[in-house]
Amino acid sequence: MGKIEHLMYMPMTGLGLYGGHRGNRWLKNRIKIFKQFVLPSLKAQTSKNFILWVSFRYEDKGDPIIKEFRKFFDTVTEFRTVFTYSGICFWDDKYEDKIAHERLVLALHGAMGELLNTMKDPDEILMSIQPSDDCYNSNMVEEVQKFFSENEDVQAVGYKKGYVMDYLSKNLAEWNPVTNPPFYTIRFPKEIFVDPFSHMKYTGPYKSHEYVGDNLKMMPLEGRGFLVGTHGENISTIFKHPFTGQHFEGETKEAILDNFGLEDVPQLEIRTSLRKIIMRKLPHGWQRKLRYWLGQRFYARFYDFIRN
Repeated sequence: MGKIEHLMYMPMTGLGLYGGHRGNRWLKNRIKIFKQFVLPSLKAQTSKNFILWVSFRYEDKGDPIIKEFRKFFDTVTEFRTVFTYSGICFWDDKYEDKIAHERLVLALHGAMGELLNTMKDPDEILMSIQPSDDCYNSNMVEEVQKFFSENEDVQAVGYKKGYVMDYLSKNLAEWNPVTNPPFYTIRFPKEIFVDPFSHMKYTGPYKSHEYVGDNLKMMPLEGRGFLVGTHGENISTIFKHPFTGQHFEGETKEAILDNFGLEDVPQLEIRTSLRKIIMRKLPHGWQRKLRYWLGQRFYARFYDFIRN
């Protein structure tokens, strides 16, 4: 493997329904969650040889909340950071294929200038998905880069299992998904990564994280390498989920959190709407049905109506 740049890709706005933006309260809460949980886990990485890539929509560029968030990173010296404003740089399956294809081409094209200015002329680029409210084990960056250096023919790697934590209570448990979770890394030759059409052809394109391995040679990484954070502001994930397994307490819990750089992080306190408080008390199946009917069936159609 030649010279690499490792991008930890963290989309903030632009994904899915509601125009890709769920309001200022949601955005402020998500930034608070990032600072309180995700940032410590990034700072705890044993290798700081990565770039945190944060993406927003084009129309977010002048948003004062986002401008303040960008300025905040002037105080973060442990790793490099780049902000882009061209939208989501992976396939958004909330749109029809033709629209999703056009959105991805434009997003990739719009992001490349800032990315190339930040990177140091690599031969290969690693792109890891870094959700804005989830964390990786402190060895993740080092482990992923070592795996690729020792396995030249592998194009993608990903963790199959992890943990889940309720940030509001700090309850911790196993997370055992039955499909490929969104905690993966793809290796690109530079010339393929920087060209939107080659980029998309190389990945399939995969239309959801479940299908990353369909068109790429993908290998699993051992161990529980990620931590899913729940907090009532998630798009779909909740702590009491069919994927939730054994719960942890005491010294075992402390040791796990220490491996994620979260041993000293306090419980989360955020403002949440009454609707979401009620939703969290319902069984998982009911929550899914209500999200579908209130989100995709009602709000999305209303949003399209007022926009057009």
